[in-house]
Amino acid sequence: MSSKPASSAGSTAATVNGGISFWYAQDGLPGPREPLPGDASADVVIVGGGYTGLWTAYYLKKAAPFLRITVLEQKFCGYGASGRNGGWLYNGIAGRDRYAKLHGHDAAVRLQQAMNETVGEVVRVAAEEGVEADIHQGGVLEVAYTPAQLARLKDFHATELSYGEKDRERYGARETAERIRVADAVGSAWTPHGARLHPVKLVKGLAAAVEALGVTIHEQTPVTEIRPKHAVTPYGTVRAPYVLRCTEGFTASLKGQRRTWLPMNSSMIATEPLTAAQWESVGWEGRETLGDMAHAYMYAQRTADGRIALGGRGVPYRFGSRTDNDGRTQPATVEALREILVRLFPSLAGVRVEHAWSGVLGVPRDWCATVTLDRSTGLGWAGGYVGSGVATANLAARTLRDLVQYDSGQAGPTDLTALPWVGHRVRKWEPEPFRFVGVHGMYATYRTADRRELVTHAARSSRLARLADRVAGRH
Repeated sequence: MSSKPASSAGSTAATVNGGISFWYAQDGLPGPREPLPGDASADVVIVGGGYTGLWTAYYLKKAAPFLRITVLEQKFCGYGASGRNGGWLYNGIAGRDRYAKLHGHDAAVRLQQAMNETVGEVVRVAAEEGVEADIHQGGVLEVAYTPAQLARLKDFHATELSYGEKDRERYGARETAERIRVADAVGSAWTPHGARLHPVKLVKGLAAAVEALGVTIHEQTPVTEIRPKHAVTPYGTVRAPYVLRCTEGFTASLKGQRRTWLPMNSSMIATEPLTAAQWESVGWEGRETLGDMAHAYMYAQRTADGRIALGGRGVPYRFGSRTDNDGRTQPATVEALREILVRLFPSLAGVRVEHAWSGVLGVPRDWCATVTLDRSTGLGWAGGYVGSGVATANLAARTLRDLVQYDSGQAGPTDLTALPWVGHRVRKWEPEPFRFVGVHGMYATYRTADRRELVTHAARSSRLARLADRVAGRH
């Protein structure tokens, strides 16, 4: 699955563009599993072989070994966001503030506490199952390098404290530089509830653990339609009392789901391995995952083999909810991400970008992650993680497990089934071309707001960003 290379500024060598992701280029593509051989039956059929689907199969099979569980995956396990993300295992969850408004502050605190615990749960299971995924629990450091970003950082930190996260810390410029030397950083906030990992090593190990438990996985088997008790594919139909949709950013490809979740595009680059002298100029000895407080924010990690992997939105959306071709991203996006890298770390101006790629994540119209089981039909789904899915998928999977067990009479309600994101529904996205114009206009406005804040050094966030928030439906 190679792609034509795109050139990289500051380098005589080409940047590999696409090929799913750097993570697959490094760890290798998995051996193919057999497609569905024909019509079949199961107790639970899971559509999607990413983190959500595999974790759901794992926890259901551990809780009820007698269940016949089948996972259907259109390409191979981890082909989507689970094999392309930034490797941020952290406690962020999309929609928490809205859930606080809808269900009360205490309900949102319980949701946040569950997310805090989820980071440790993923680390625990990976160790228990012998999954070597380059996990390092260095926490999450989010930096500010303009006055407006610093104001947002202070508000963000106070908000997180209000949701019960008492073990987080806020730093000034000197303390920030002692952790990571981001150019012009004026402050940062750190939470211990985060870890760096290798996404593909995790998804491969999880798929192997699921199969070892006795779960059936069929790859190269696209599901074209989901209806009560049926998952329809070109090779046959799997019938089951429970059909769980775990397709995240690829949901729009299913019949009747075109406007359910928007497939938001996110892109990444990975540098060549840095030298000891280059790491000395950067710091980053704690191997925290790194983010910023820009409106069009970036996310980064120091990889286990000494690279910087950094991502951002790039071209945010393709017309008609289309998804990318094996991770290829536009050369202009590669260059934009490189500019962010050099803006953060000017000493790395000559560093070569070895790999670039992209993928899609699921965005509901109100930007709220959800978990649902319709007890009248047996249809369930989880997703809409808006880029925070590495950990959230695990919490969603354990919640789906509890909902299925409750509905089938195997268990009663649990603390997870009472969380405020369970059963949340939202209206669909606008039809085209309004969807395309709105999303591209929103991100263009965010980027303009970021540039204006950099130039003016204004003390508060640009009004343009507040306008974009309203267009997005985030407030």
